[in-house]
Amino acid sequence: MKNRTFILNYYLMLIPGLVLLILFSVVPMLGVAIAFQDFNSGLGLWRSEWVGLDNFNYMFQLSDSRVIFINTISLAVMKIIANLIVPLVFALLLNEVRKKAFKRFVQTVVYLPHFLSWVILAGILTDMFSYHGLVNQLFGAFGFEPVLFLASNTWFPAILVSSDVWKEFGFNTIIYLAALTGINSSLYEAAAIDGAGRGEQLWHITLPGIRPTIVLLATLSLGNVLNAGFDQIYNMYNPLVYSSSDIIDTYVYRVGLLDVQYGLATAVGLLKSIVSLILIGISYTLASKFANYRIF
Repeated sequence: MKNRTFILNYYLMLIPGLVLLILFSVVPMLGVAIAFQDFNSGLGLWRSEWVGLDNFNYMFQLSDSRVIFINTISLAVMKIIANLIVPLVFALLLNEVRKKAFKRFVQTVVYLPHFLSWVILAGILTDMFSYHGLVNQLFGAFGFEPVLFLASNTWFPAILVSSDVWKEFGFNTIIYLAALTGINSSLYEAAAIDGAGRGEQLWHITLPGIRPTIVLLATLSLGNVLNAGFDQIYNMYNPLVYSSSDIIDTYVYRVGLLDVQYGLATAVGLLKSIVSLILIGISYTLASKFANYRIF
């Protein structure tokens, strides 16, 4: 009887979450129909003209489509690779520090940017890299000409990737540090007795010990190949760098809400969602196969 009561209470606790999930995640899925319509907000969802796959055909005919897909994939891949390598290297270096107080201090400092929103960080970065910003003032002090970082299709993607790494590598470092604590310390002692140096211990003990974590993070990151960071780019980009930084999410926002092309924007968003779903399925399959990670 007690078990039944517990199970009943458990399901009752799930009701508020399920209601919110249905209202904000399931009901809006009806809007997918707009991708197959010449949507008119005055006529509404049910009376707008159905055009089949015309929006998708039009999307692939646009020159912008190729640009935004290339930008999305290139920026996302660069961020994924950098956010795997930089935290790993930093965690390995921080793991060699023997003073625990200093180690905790550094770990806290690099973790703090993770809690700041891109609205705040974008304002800071814009001020730093503007024509009269801090970076150009330093350039001027050394005799260099100012650079239009935020209007350069060469510099702007690099700023996006590096700032994203700076914001998030502290969080990912904690994951690697947690994995490092799981390595048996007696392995290092045995290796030291056998004459192995720091480099050999790193190569033969540390990296193999955290290899499952590296593989897991790498495979799970595949699901984010089409997520290049809307918040960051929207708060930092401008029309001068559209050719190098306009991604699917910003394009959908601009075309759908600003240019009022609801059908085209929904078609682009739907295509992204389908591809992302496939990539997420692949990433979890690989994570299950190579890192024994399962969600069910």
